[in-house]
Amino acid sequence: MDGENQSVVSEFALLGLGHSWNMKVLLFMIFLMLYFVIVTGNIVIMTLIITDPHLHSPMYFFLANLSFVDMWLSSVTTPKMITDFLRENKTISFAGCMCQIFFAHFIAAGEMVLLVVMAYDRYVAICKPLHYSTIMNLQKCIGLVVSSWTVGFVHAMSHIVVIVRLPFCGPREIDSFFCDLPLVIKLACMDSYNLDLLMNVECGFVGITCFILLLISYTYILLSVHQKSKTGASKALSTCSAHISVVVIFFVPCIFIYVCPLNITWLDKFLAVFYSVYTPLLNPAIYTMRNKEMKIAMKRLWSYYMGSQGKT
Repeated sequence: MDGENQSVVSEFALLGLGHSWNMKVLLFMIFLMLYFVIVTGNIVIMTLIITDPHLHSPMYFFLANLSFVDMWLSSVTTPKMITDFLRENKTISFAGCMCQIFFAHFIAAGEMVLLVVMAYDRYVAICKPLHYSTIMNLQKCIGLVVSSWTVGFVHAMSHIVVIVRLPFCGPREIDSFFCDLPLVIKLACMDSYNLDLLMNVECGFVGITCFILLLISYTYILLSVHQKSKTGASKALSTCSAHISVVVIFFVPCIFIYVCPLNITWLDKFLAVFYSVYTPLLNPAIYTMRNKEMKIAMKRLWSYYMGSQGKT
């Protein structure tokens, strides 16, 4: 299409969730409360890990980074979704839309790699306990976290440099609560089949590779420990169960949205809400409720807080 026949799209319209006013008010209250819990819960985890010397180990270092990532993963889309429930015209600027796409993929891909790093940490801790402190030293831990952010940045940039150059000249309605990459591509004034395929392959390379590495890691951990003792296998399963739960609830929605899209509008919206809202919400609950050391740390923090209040 010739450039002179195109009009520049300066903003997109988000159709969002819900249609009736009563439903929008209800959703506003629900997601506002959920977002508050997400931010508060993840900040509490980071605070516990930073302030409690008993939690100064590689596993909790990675957990603090996961909480930080989850908080921002939700913050990319949720605040906009919440405010849009009370707006008649739910629009987002072209620049704002591109920012949502970039940061959503930057943070999500970074979290995928971080989960692989956490699986590697558990492998070393369970299968090579005598060498754990040597292998997982502070320098290596920082390097692994930086690597996860680097992969996320490269992944997001590979999308955004293509998307910003697409010709948007007509339809501007996005049937979602945020600028979801597949839906934005469909608005381009061109045959988007090849581009859709390319994006699915690129997302699949990152997502499926990380998912397979995670399955192999945890399977190897359980099998290797099971050969030594059944009691050890039970303990390893208990240790890794929280990690496995997070992996499943995070990867499955991402795979069905970006790698093997079902193209069912209501299901796509549900999956998008699940990985951008419920995953960051469930992570604090999973790691605190299933982790004895985190529970003890929370009790210590609560006792310290109550003691300070009593003195005042």
